[in-house]
Amino acid sequence: MYVITVLEQMSSSPLSKKRRVSGSETKTGSHCSSSNSVRTQLSHTPANGMAKNGSEAEIDEGLYSRQLYVLGHEAMKRMQCSNVLISGLRGLGVEIAKNVILGGVKSVTLHDQAPAEWSDLSSQFYFREEDVGKNRAEVSQPRLAELNSYVPVVAYTGLLSQEYLNQFQVVVLTTSSLEEQQRIGDMCHGKGIKLIAADTRGLFGQLFCDFGEMLVFDTNGEQPLSAMVSMVTKDSAGVVTCLDEARHGFESGDFVTFTEVQGMTELNGAQPMEIKTLGPYTFSICDTSTFSDYVRGGIVSQVKMPKKITFKSLSDAMVEPEFVLTDFAKFERPAQLHMGFQALHTFQKKHSRLPKPWNQADAEELVSLANGVNSAQSGGARVEQLDEGLLKKLAYVSAGDLAPVNAFIGGLAAQEVMKACTGKFMPMMQWLYFDALECLPEGEAALPTEEECAPRNCRYDGQLAVFGSKLQELLGKQRYFLVGAGAIGCELLKNFAMMGLAGGNGEVIVTDMDTIEKSNLNRQFLFRPGDVTKMKSETAAAAVKQMNPSIRITSHQNRVGPDTERVYDDDFFESLHGVTNALDNVDARMYMDRRCVYYRKPLLESGTLGTKGNVQVVIPFLTESYSSSQDPPEKSIPICTLKNFPNAIEHTLQWARDEFEGLFKQPAENALQYLTDPKFMERTLRLPGAQPLEVLEAVYRSLVTDCPQRWEDCVAWARHHWQLQYSNNIRQLLHNFPPEQLTSSGAPFWSGPKRCPHALEFSTSNDLHMDYILSAANLYAQSYGLPGSTDRPALARLLQEIEVPTFTPRSGVKIHVSDQELQSANASVDDSRLEELKTLLPSNSEAMSQFKLCAIEFEKDDDTNFHMDFIVAASNLRAENYDIPPADRHKSKLIAGKIIPAIATTTAAVVGLVCLELLKIVQGHRQLESFKNGFMNLALPFFAFSEPIAAPSHKYYEIDWTLWDRFEVKGLQASGEEMTLKQFLDYFKNEHKLEITMLSQGVSMLYSFFMPAAKLKERLELPMTEIVTKVSKKKLGKHVRALVFELCCNDLTDEDVEVPYVRYTIR
Repeated sequence: MYVITVLEQMSSSPLSKKRRVSGSETKTGSHCSSSNSVRTQLSHTPANGMAKNGSEAEIDEGLYSRQLYVLGHEAMKRMQCSNVLISGLRGLGVEIAKNVILGGVKSVTLHDQAPAEWSDLSSQFYFREEDVGKNRAEVSQPRLAELNSYVPVVAYTGLLSQEYLNQFQVVVLTTSSLEEQQRIGDMCHGKGIKLIAADTRGLFGQLFCDFGEMLVFDTNGEQPLSAMVSMVTKDSAGVVTCLDEARHGFESGDFVTFTEVQGMTELNGAQPMEIKTLGPYTFSICDTSTFSDYVRGGIVSQVKMPKKITFKSLSDAMVEPEFVLTDFAKFERPAQLHMGFQALHTFQKKHSRLPKPWNQADAEELVSLANGVNSAQSGGARVEQLDEGLLKKLAYVSAGDLAPVNAFIGGLAAQEVMKACTGKFMPMMQWLYFDALECLPEGEAALPTEEECAPRNCRYDGQLAVFGSKLQELLGKQRYFLVGAGAIGCELLKNFAMMGLAGGNGEVIVTDMDTIEKSNLNRQFLFRPGDVTKMKSETAAAAVKQMNPSIRITSHQNRVGPDTERVYDDDFFESLHGVTNALDNVDARMYMDRRCVYYRKPLLESGTLGTKGNVQVVIPFLTESYSSSQDPPEKSIPICTLKNFPNAIEHTLQWARDEFEGLFKQPAENALQYLTDPKFMERTLRLPGAQPLEVLEAVYRSLVTDCPQRWEDCVAWARHHWQLQYSNNIRQLLHNFPPEQLTSSGAPFWSGPKRCPHALEFSTSNDLHMDYILSAANLYAQSYGLPGSTDRPALARLLQEIEVPTFTPRSGVKIHVSDQELQSANASVDDSRLEELKTLLPSNSEAMSQFKLCAIEFEKDDDTNFHMDFIVAASNLRAENYDIPPADRHKSKLIAGKIIPAIATTTAAVVGLVCLELLKIVQGHRQLESFKNGFMNLALPFFAFSEPIAAPSHKYYEIDWTLWDRFEVKGLQASGEEMTLKQFLDYFKNEHKLEITMLSQGVSMLYSFFMPAAKLKERLELPMTEIVTKVSKKKLGKHVRALVFELCCNDLTDEDVEVPYVRYTIR
């Protein structure tokens, strides 16, 4: 029997909303060297300073930054040594090629012997209408070569002989016949060349991998786990207990190493050992019965062990297939489609064509061919009963070529190429079949006819073959709002152009307020190096106009939010057919979700995090909305851990980020407000507790005591600050809590998560010390508008002359050990010092002329601005204080910059699924089971599809309602007068038998039953809009046609009931 692989453990949690988000392209000249091969000539150093790929190549971190956080440096280096052949340059081939070239392999060769046809244009985004009749590989080559100047791209139109294939590490076939696949498969298997065969047929997709024998270095791509040890027993299988701060997260079969164990020192530095988990805080290891007694401490860290995997050749795997399941609801389909695809090859060989779209006779012939293929099977591939309905649908749509299916299968196939090159992540074992039959019209009666799906020699022929002409017309009329033009936005626009969305009299409106940066080029494939600093939305719109000149697209540079509601107003939203989000933060997603619920528009939501991706579809009156479910809050680091007791590099990096804000941003901001805002002093004095004193002391330091006049002053300030943070404060901490201190229970104070620190001694010959002074002094100079310097020898000489006062720890200094203790400590405010500061601060007028203050905003991606230099030095010095292993610049940037790891493959695959849902929305599907929310992790590989959750139903009296329902109230009455609050309350009492107990609009409380009588009396007679402007202290804009009111109500029995919101129309 055939095998279906279902991943038992999904070692990566589904993508949380917090992290959902979401490019390398330089132009190279191309020369035709012969009719058989088009080669891109690459000089050793392209114009943008990039070096050629190869084993000796340095990785361009500026370009590959986000991808490096997915793959790591080692895998990237292995990828840069791999030559890849991609055969077949239709829509699927170009999608794979695009992703692989962006990824940064050594070279890509495009192979195709056939000319471009009309049916290719529905998904081959680098073909133009005038290219029909020209060789596919040669047309694609110059356009693909532009994507990444590190990757030479060659076109080849000859035969694929053994001799020719020997130069490649990976071969990808996308349009080959079954005989060709088997011939090349056997050659590759024999020579250790890794093979991928990919194919799409309308709404169906197929993927096969044979990587021979290979080592996988990292099966899941997750960060190795570590935990703190609290006990190890002496036993034939020693039991390790971890501190109960957090679960260890290990699984049986994992390998671990130990460091910093006191007592049982035999564990430190031992070879990685296999563990067996016993519980969330315990696991067993090797025989520890002869080891020394455990005393305390220790860190246990997971080690990724290489795993050897063996693949069957294509010929063998045909007979004994192993399937990766994409959809648990379609458990039987892979085996059926395994027969169906073979039958298609037989049909094609017999007739030199595919079955005609929606042709009954061809479909029946395919079923009989499939029966023949099945009965000839001797191995595990044979199925008991063929699903004739499924196979007929395969025949009906097999001539189709759909951009979204190619995007999905192409994203997966390109990720498999990367796995083959690098040994990073678990390869697909070995067959994957996919279908999206839910995209067909609901109900058999609505299915298209053969006539509607006949080819017309137009660019949408590949799509017409599946859905017919009616859907094509509908797509052309759609008006869609795309929010974001980053990685997901670029992929969406490419698919929109291919599908013909807004290709008639519709319109796509895309907005993004960001400009293009170099690190975008690795995924955001519509941009080129020459576009850096241009607006994303404008550049992306122009690029897809090239792909399909008939798409009507308008670009905006607006942020979506309350500030732009006069642009994206009622008229705007009411004219839309739907919204697609391509955002990188939860707040904007929640905002767009609220707008879509209010205007009752479908919303397509998606995001990626490294190899993980998700798709959610929101349909009015049918599904829940994006905001219906929320993630648990992210764990924050306790303040006392950051201030005094760090035990991980994440703690020192967060501390360094706080230092940056507290030294170079907040003081300048406060001082500028003091100088320019007359009400600053009044506002500050109203702050709670010790805050007024803290703020004014900081302003006083900024403007008086610490105010530098020249570069030398900035160096002196940086040197004294270094002394304070890395020596004096540590010595004070050790004075309060000496290394041998015991707690009240007699346990060592410095144990478990508390690491005992040591003070540092400054030295100009220590590079890290000098990095800190150089970056801190330059940032300090910038914040006062003074010139800086990068002259290290001169800096060292300056530092020799600075006198640093000797420090003696003081008694009576309170250091809080926990956040609870910190909160319960009441800070006493020294009123006399407050009064003194008021007189000491310079007057605004005299100071304004003297200071050029500038608050510095942290920017992680500019390597010349000293920001990351400061963060890395500040964090690693503190790590040295506490004996925490330091982090390099690359890792520091990820953590301190809160970077979302990203890779083109996941984005392409996710967007393919989004566009399949779009096809359903445009057709007006209304059954919940027609839609699919999706989650994937390409590293495992794991896929999960589920129908969306229905909108939860609520009830008051006998009326059912969901989040899509509301009360509609017309504020303007027949008389032309507006409703008063009293009339509004009476309306609900009379019309809906509801007594309103509280009424609010946004954050403004308009009415409550406990309101003081005088205030209530005054409000009852006022029109509703007047109360709103009075309470919110904001005028209503002319674009506002309706207000949203939230209600708390009681029913006739005085019970509290939950009711929908009110849409109160005023214009």
